[in-house]
Amino acid sequence: MTDSPQVLLDHHLKALKLPTFVREYDKVARQCAAEGVDHVQFLLRLVELEVIDRERRMIDRRIKAAKFSTVKSLDSFDFAAFPNLNKALVMELARSAYVERRENVIAVGNSGTGKSHIGLGLAACQRGLSVGFTNAAAMVHELIEARDEKRLLRLQRQLASYKLLIIDELGYVPLSQTGAELLFEVFSQRYERGSTIVTSNLPFDEWTSVFGSERLTGALLDRLTHHVHILEMNGESYRLAHSKRRARRSKADSPPDDASII
Repeated sequence: MTDSPQVLLDHHLKALKLPTFVREYDKVARQCAAEGVDHVQFLLRLVELEVIDRERRMIDRRIKAAKFSTVKSLDSFDFAAFPNLNKALVMELARSAYVERRENVIAVGNSGTGKSHIGLGLAACQRGLSVGFTNAAAMVHELIEARDEKRLLRLQRQLASYKLLIIDELGYVPLSQTGAELLFEVFSQRYERGSTIVTSNLPFDEWTSVFGSERLTGALLDRLTHHVHILEMNGESYRLAHSKRRARRSKADSPPDDASII
């Protein structure tokens, strides 16, 4: 028995990897018939739906590949908590042109102030750029492990390939000499070849305590700050502020001590 035209159409559209066409063509056809729309407009509507859906899927894949600790957009960032933060600069950085120019960003501030969640990584994914996110201590551990397992070169190539690499929480844990040297190599390989965002709780003059060498720290800062945007993000800890709000809500919801219990 010969397959019906609809079955064949579904088969061919799936083979062409047009899932939105498969899902939407019948509904769009009925809409166009009711509106008296010609075949060109019918195809245009389907193509537009496919393009929009494909871009959404690509963004989702880039976000998943980035391995963000949490996915935060710039819309959810509380600029009011950081009166000294240059909001205009942040909004400009969200356009991701700095990535194309291979410039760096350093966000410096107290622990818990939302440096990791300002949304620049997500914005870059939405702009079609490849992004990698990693914790500094975890990346150093992975680099040492890769060296011991004779796969360091492959990992270094991967880290160098990202259009934007985000290294979170630099300064929270002092590094061994080997770890500091391997991390320095990552920065060196990306120098003027890709953009790097670094978040840290330490001012630059204390970075020697992390890398253990003034020479290495100086060489690192020379490369990292050559083309750099600096975000000052000191303010009340997000986690502390959240805990305070939760405590206030809990207190407001609790009945008075002399309240009658029925």
